[in-house]
Amino acid sequence: MMYSSRRKPVLYFKEERKFLSGKCTIYKLFGLCMVLLLVSLLWLQLSCSGDMSATLHEDIRPHQRPPLPPPPPCPADTQASALDDPSWGPHKLALIIPFRERFEELLVFVPFMHTFLNKKKIRHKIIVINQVDHFRFNRASLINVGYLESGNDTDYLAMHDVDLLPQNDALDYGFPEDGPFHVASPELHPLYHYKTYVGGILLLTKKHYTMCNGMSNRFWGWGREDDEFYRRLRKAELQLFRPSGITTGYKTFKHIHDPAWRKRDQKRVASQKQFKVDPDGGLTNLRYQVESRQELTISGAPCTVINTQLECDQNETPWCLLG
Repeated sequence: MMYSSRRKPVLYFKEERKFLSGKCTIYKLFGLCMVLLLVSLLWLQLSCSGDMSATLHEDIRPHQRPPLPPPPPCPADTQASALDDPSWGPHKLALIIPFRERFEELLVFVPFMHTFLNKKKIRHKIIVINQVDHFRFNRASLINVGYLESGNDTDYLAMHDVDLLPQNDALDYGFPEDGPFHVASPELHPLYHYKTYVGGILLLTKKHYTMCNGMSNRFWGWGREDDEFYRRLRKAELQLFRPSGITTGYKTFKHIHDPAWRKRDQKRVASQKQFKVDPDGGLTNLRYQVESRQELTISGAPCTVINTQLECDQNETPWCLLG
């Protein structure tokens, strides 16, 4: 049988209609398309993620992950490492601070001096002798206590005011083998310029301090104990040394004491003024009690605080109490 050519499309449509005539076929086709679409998107996402991850890793390695530097040693570690370093020398300094109620200055002094001495490779320990009794301040007796309590691991001492900070790295805090070394000399101290002045900062070997029998215990209140100690140095025939080649003049030290805020006890009675030399007093007649001992760290700097009660013979020195 012959068929018209125009019927072929009709037969084709009839077959296509038959193919699509099954129940829910259109929904199955739509679902298949959606599955294919999701698979394609998933593949594309994984492919992009892999490329981005590789790129990020390449960027992070050179720029965001540098090797970490070793942590800087804390001051205590610096002191510990110095024990095995011969460049620090064999000697150890006892930095003695006569102290009472000047906490603001102490918070500045301890970390400053610890850093200063470490920079100069001076083995040291900072000893704060804190007067806790009800008598007037006695700087000389507190220094005597510091000498006796400094321990056998130190061989020289610094009598050091808490309000005086060295500003010149050329200042020598080394072992004063030849004789007492007055760091805060009259031509450098910001306040006191007379020739016989030996206060502020004075370095001595323990042997030399013993030769002087320490300092006099008769000076209650502020001042004059260092003038009497100058006469002890001369009596012991010890030569006094001072810095040379320091060009910073009166700016060599920073004086952090505020006289308007904390006034010194300068009251003197007649009997206190009459004597200039104490021939017998010193280490041999010092009387005191250690109330407690505390190991502290101030801004990473270690120090020892020795709370001390001085004793006063009011028949000998009635001016230890304010009348």
